[in-house]
Amino acid sequence: MNEIRNIYCVGRNYVAHAKELNNEVPTSPFLFSKPTHAYMEANDQEIYLPGNRGSVHFETELVIKIGRQHEVGMKVDEVIESMGIGIDFTLREVQSELKKKGQPWLLAKGFPNSAIVSEFVVFPGIEEIKKVDFMLIKNGEKVQQGNIKNMIFDLQTIVDFTALHFGLGEGDIIFTGTPEGVGPVLDGDHLSLVWDNKVLGECYIKLA
Repeated sequence: MNEIRNIYCVGRNYVAHAKELNNEVPTSPFLFSKPTHAYMEANDQEIYLPGNRGSVHFETELVIKIGRQHEVGMKVDEVIESMGIGIDFTLREVQSELKKKGQPWLLAKGFPNSAIVSEFVVFPGIEEIKKVDFMLIKNGEKVQQGNIKNMIFDLQTIVDFTALHFGLGEGDIIFTGTPEGVGPVLDGDHLSLVWDNKVLGECYIKLA
């Protein structure tokens, strides 16, 4: 199934990232969602992002795609069909203002093209992906690197929590959290999404 249904995102799932933005480290999974209009596959094209609402930050993440309806007691390896590397683009100043007001983050997180994902590849299993880092290369320079073994909440916890509170089925995807190193993109930036030293997706930023 190629259709993307729900887009769930896990916030503050790496201690170092929570600290770099002066956020509290959560004691239970912290989730938000994005509209399907936010989704775009990175296939070496220009990606248009809003350039008139403050800085747009990249947040690179492992993205998992669900292949079947979740049932209580299922293991992650039974539920996840495939995986990719994604960017949760964020309007940082907008997000900061929303936080101050105690309002939802949708305006900062849900704009069109704010959920960029590489091609999806077969999910090799939890233990195998712990052996491999994911990376974001910006204009030839590595700017983020992460590994799921450093997550606060592991994939099993994330999948179970999401299914319990929101439901989880075929075609849903989950952005599993970003490590430290987030930062702004500029007009013309070239981004490469890397897994196991292979580029799974790339794009050029166009701030409009």
